[in-house]
Amino acid sequence: MSTSGGTKAIVAALLANLGIAVTKFIAWLLTQSSSMLAEAIHSVADSGNQALLLLGGRRARRVATPQHPFGFGRERYIYAFIVSIVLFSLGGCFALYEAYHKWGHRHEGIESWQWVPLVVLSAAIVMESFSFRTAIVESNLVRGKASWVHFVRRARAPELPVVLLEDLGALVGLIFALIGVSMTLITGDGTWDALGTAAIGILLVTIAVVLALETKSLLLGESATPEDQARIEAAITAGPEVERVIHMKTLHLGPEELLVAAKIAVREHETGEDIARHINATEARIREAVPIARVIYLEPDIYHVPASPATEPAPAAG
Repeated sequence: MSTSGGTKAIVAALLANLGIAVTKFIAWLLTQSSSMLAEAIHSVADSGNQALLLLGGRRARRVATPQHPFGFGRERYIYAFIVSIVLFSLGGCFALYEAYHKWGHRHEGIESWQWVPLVVLSAAIVMESFSFRTAIVESNLVRGKASWVHFVRRARAPELPVVLLEDLGALVGLIFALIGVSMTLITGDGTWDALGTAAIGILLVTIAVVLALETKSLLLGESATPEDQARIEAAITAGPEVERVIHMKTLHLGPEELLVAAKIAVREHETGEDIARHINATEARIREAVPIARVIYLEPDIYHVPASPATEPAPAAG
């Protein structure tokens, strides 16, 4: 994923959520609707999340130090994980609490400024749709032919999947709020408002859990994608210097930084100078095939075909 594409989606979501949060708080002050309050807190949490993603992207660009020789690329994963916690605690849990509180006063309807929530929610849906569209457009630039589920689960850069899920959750949450408020206005019964708030809370908690699981995997360290692994192996064996790849391991140091460690088979008669020259040529091919392969360690070895059981000598008697 290009950093600029992720940043563009984050900024679009941040601007949309800040505007939406202000209008929702005004609507809540006028109507005292719990759905409006839950949605206002949701927008505040989303705004904070996008600010965290921007901060993580900025800190990840710091130069490597002796204490952190591989750089700070994983800070983007750390801040994405914090986002999932904020979304769970501040957004989801608050909405569930507000639904519980509203349930105790569910017979109270919305008595003043009844048209305000409908206008605010409709405007919020329009603004959130623009943010969601930006995230979709930027994701399509890197998604390729992968399905949306596969893209969210396998993306090594966390920003676009986070923004996609947040915007999707925001749109669905707004629909829940609109249904809850509309039914409350029609029936005069606040039960619908409480149910809409509870649905928002459950939705946010679910999205937060999905984000936490995905970012946890990235924090633990994921290998290169199967496509990149195939390109690396093809690049290693493309020249005459290497007979085969004995084994290889890859690790993402960050979304756009990849470590490659491989044991490669060289010819027995080659000198140390020949091997060093061949390794340099092989590293150049790897970086050309997969530009994010920043750190490469190649260990030369002599490959011997394992003896098959049929040709192995029989064990001595006794």
